[in-house]
Amino acid sequence: MQKTKRNEELKKLVAAAVFAALAFAISWLCNIVPIAYIPTLSFLHYDGKDVVIALCGLILGPIYALGVSLAAALLELSISSTGFIGMVMNFLSSAIFACSCALIYKAVKNIKGALLGLGSAVVLTTAFMLVWNYLITPLYMGIPREAIAAMLIPAFLPFNLIKYGINAAVCLLVYKPVVNTLRQAGVLPKVNREKFALKSTVPAVCVGVCALIICVVAAFYFSGNI
Repeated sequence: MQKTKRNEELKKLVAAAVFAALAFAISWLCNIVPIAYIPTLSFLHYDGKDVVIALCGLILGPIYALGVSLAAALLELSISSTGFIGMVMNFLSSAIFACSCALIYKAVKNIKGALLGLGSAVVLTTAFMLVWNYLITPLYMGIPREAIAAMLIPAFLPFNLIKYGINAAVCLLVYKPVVNTLRQAGVLPKVNREKFALKSTVPAVCVGVCALIICVVAAFYFSGNI
């Protein structure tokens, strides 16, 4: 029994390491080809690593999401120009997004819990980023705090809502394929719940597609009006 438990924990650690590597790879790609849909704030660009970290939290649990958030933030030091402050921001934002949705999903482990968790993660992380941008951005960007305060609602708020909304939508779309892949690889135990899976997957995909479309349209709208 103990050996089996140790093997399961080892598999989870290996999976977490893979999630951390994927998160770093996605962040690296986003730095090479930055997608900034607010032309006047080019330092704000989309980063999809939180999709991977949130998936880790939903699949393995909030503790693993916290660890992967820290590992990804430390790895980003090698490619980021924001130094220690940027590392702290990356860690906290990823941890808040991934751990909040993972905690709620752990408590309510069904499609409602996933939707509530990801929705709460979008709101909480957006609120955190508004506070962070107001307090910290002037210190390392050389922008007056008054200028940052004036941009919080018209620029930072929609940017972060769209960014984390896209990440939440993508999580809903890829969660089931990722779980199935991990089960086939033997990382997660296989279950025989096809009917339940079908019932829970369809609304998740529908909500994910709708949310993704809304976020993309909103991104194009704000890119032309800010």
